[in-house]
Amino acid sequence: MSIFDITGKTAVITGSSKGIGRAIAEQLALFGANVVISSRKAPACEEVVARIKKAGGKAVAIPAHIGDKAALQNLVDQSIEAFGQIDILVCNAAVNPYYGPLAGIGDDAFDRIMDSNIRSNLWLCNFVIPAMAKRKDGAVIIISSIGGLRGSSTLGAYGISKAADMQLARNLAVEWGAHNIRVNAIAPGLVKTDFARALWENKEVLAQTLKQSPLGIIGEPVDIAGMAVLLASSAGRFITGQTLVIDGGVTIAGRG
Repeated sequence: MSIFDITGKTAVITGSSKGIGRAIAEQLALFGANVVISSRKAPACEEVVARIKKAGGKAVAIPAHIGDKAALQNLVDQSIEAFGQIDILVCNAAVNPYYGPLAGIGDDAFDRIMDSNIRSNLWLCNFVIPAMAKRKDGAVIIISSIGGLRGSSTLGAYGISKAADMQLARNLAVEWGAHNIRVNAIAPGLVKTDFARALWENKEVLAQTLKQSPLGIIGEPVDIAGMAVLLASSAGRFITGQTLVIDGGVTIAGRG
């Protein structure tokens, strides 16, 4: 059996109707997992489910708003009802309603970023990990960003939330490691998604990113999915508390 095989495991992926979340869900399904597709809008979730089933995978759609604690509890409950248990949790959904300097951000926007990008992940982890611990097996993946590693004049609040996600992964890895629960973060660089469209469609931002990248490219959603498969499978059994950077080398080059 391949060390990447996750046949029979159940994975819940938030924000999985498009972009990185969708790519992760599709790849986890290809490697054998039952996947739960979740985002705010049911039709978008159902579209992904249909695509996965057409490819021979198993999937269900359970819409949920990450800012609603009761909705997240329902997501967990319905996932267990559908597949029996949750073996893999991917906290991917995030928001960024503000672009500009921290001096100009309003309290509502700041609170929304912190609530959606940090607190919702903690809620989900607290809903899911205890049952994993009883079985002595589980993998949690938090999708962070290189924005949590670098300063920014325009994405400061988002970067703060993503740095906190890295620390959340470290803390949970320490708290639950004795129960064979692995918790890691993935920090993508610029990836061609709708979420990051304002960046990669900006010619100046794109040119600067390509200039800084040793590979000279930006990422595609599937480029992040491979790492998620590794961390979710026994191939990643000795990895926990880490932030895995996938950015084409931007953060290690810094070529200006």
